[in-house]
Amino acid sequence: MSDLAIAPTADRPRQIIAAARALLEAEGPEALTMRRLADRVGVKAPSLYKHFPDKSSVVAALAAEMLRETAGVLAAAEAAAPGSFSALATAYRTYALAHPHLYLLTMGRTLPAGGAADAAAAPLFRAAGGDEDRARAAWAFAHGMVVLELNGRFPPGADLSAAWEAGIAAFTPGPAG
Repeated sequence: MSDLAIAPTADRPRQIIAAARALLEAEGPEALTMRRLADRVGVKAPSLYKHFPDKSSVVAALAAEMLRETAGVLAAAEAAAPGSFSALATAYRTYALAHPHLYLLTMGRTLPAGGAADAAAAPLFRAAGGDEDRARAAWAFAHGMVVLELNGRFPPGADLSAAWEAGIAAFTPGPAG
């Protein structure tokens, strides 16, 4: 049994999610089973069900965590470079590439409305000048590029930096004139 097995029960959901995330990030989504998670936490699998009724509720908690973190990363990028789609896209890509399994697990499911999802979208909405359609298109670009990159779908030798720069330029207003 691990130290987690003797920790206070009130902290147990947080410990389970931390263990789930560590397992996911180290070994990928196939490794994220309730049995493997219980082993990692140091309890018997039925004990997990006292805190999470099923694996999908663990995944939902991981997704919420990822959205909160993404909101924080994008808020920091916005604070450093207000209105810069380039700063937001770079921060988004950097976060996704640093947490590929968590990113794909989260973005491969329906996202909850409101809360962290809205907070994550807010900097992009502002960078798009409040234009909801432009913000959605910009997010589709960034998300699509990240997914293609994470799944190794670009041809060998493709200049991903140039592709990112071209996409960013497409969503960056030119000088007035």
